[in-house]
Amino acid sequence: MIIQSKRVWIASQFVAAQLEVYNGKILGVYPYQTKKVDTDVGNDRILPGFIDVHVHGAYGFDTNDAYPEGLIKVLRGIPSEGITSFLPTTVTQSEEVLTKALKNVADVAKLKPEGAEILGVHFEGPYLNVEYKGAQPQEHIVKPDIDQFKRYQQAAGGMIKLITIAVEKDEDHQLTRYMSSHGVIVSMGHSGATYDQAIMGIANGAMSMTHVFNGMSRFSHREPALTGAALRTRDVYGEIITDGNHVHWAAVNTLMMAKGKDHNIMITDALCTKGCDPGEFELGGHRIEIKDNGSAYLYGTDTLAGSTLRYIDGFRNLIEKAEVPFEYAINACTLNPARMLRVDDRKGRIAAGYDADIIVLSDDYEVKQTYCLGKAML
Repeated sequence: MIIQSKRVWIASQFVAAQLEVYNGKILGVYPYQTKKVDTDVGNDRILPGFIDVHVHGAYGFDTNDAYPEGLIKVLRGIPSEGITSFLPTTVTQSEEVLTKALKNVADVAKLKPEGAEILGVHFEGPYLNVEYKGAQPQEHIVKPDIDQFKRYQQAAGGMIKLITIAVEKDEDHQLTRYMSSHGVIVSMGHSGATYDQAIMGIANGAMSMTHVFNGMSRFSHREPALTGAALRTRDVYGEIITDGNHVHWAAVNTLMMAKGKDHNIMITDALCTKGCDPGEFELGGHRIEIKDNGSAYLYGTDTLAGSTLRYIDGFRNLIEKAEVPFEYAINACTLNPARMLRVDDRKGRIAAGYDADIIVLSDDYEVKQTYCLGKAML
């Protein structure tokens, strides 16, 4: 298949070009109108596929539910938002529940169903700080344990690629060092770490921070805390939820500009409630509800539990509401998560030899088409 546009995002700029796609890969990139074209999208933009590293669920399914049909429904539905690959994300619960969830993700990934590709698991908890738990179930938060983590990774078939942990609860950083030395990306979150504790966490292997500003110790001028570390450490990745409810647009801009174009990662933190009618749902065994602003809260409280954000809306918000440069926004959705996950040799950019994960996007941010490994999904 040859697809072309007058605006293809190549080498941090829009170029008039055509792409030859074959067997799930971009076989070649050519000047505009070089070869006979199968699909000409005109002036619509062609971008690399979006990568969401923090997806609890959607359409009534939660990763912890552990049934294959639900996860397959998610990976077939989210390409409508421009997502071409993602990390199903757990929430703190019992070892039995988490083990089943991990096995389910591994089993579905082996099937390689059409849709957004499963790149691994984001294991959020259970090694968290109860004072910064947010909506994470306190009764299942436990101390970091290498032997227990090995059991989880075995159940996942090695697919735990990213973990959220409160590093200050990890005695002598034993689990942090173990995970980082075994290919797992350690992200600091749901944490009350001081600034100095955050720096020591980084020194012992942590390389990311989970949903910055949410579920973490807050910045002050005398104790910058984990939030301050997120702003100061420009070579450490930082997730950001861009629904306008979790983080003020000025704070989104502040983080993005402080870290630069290479280390911000946009996430949805989407729950099973995404794509569903308003009502009551469950997260980690606790009741949650969707309020008028579209976000999920622990039932009867003002404690945010996650979002219903569509990824394309978050991308638009970065540009139109947080007013960050386009390259910062597109990198946060594509190249940066690919680099963090160490898959940037095949994902995150448009180039020959890369996976044919491609979005066709109008100027008003309508996803016209999404190709997952070269397969049209819309």
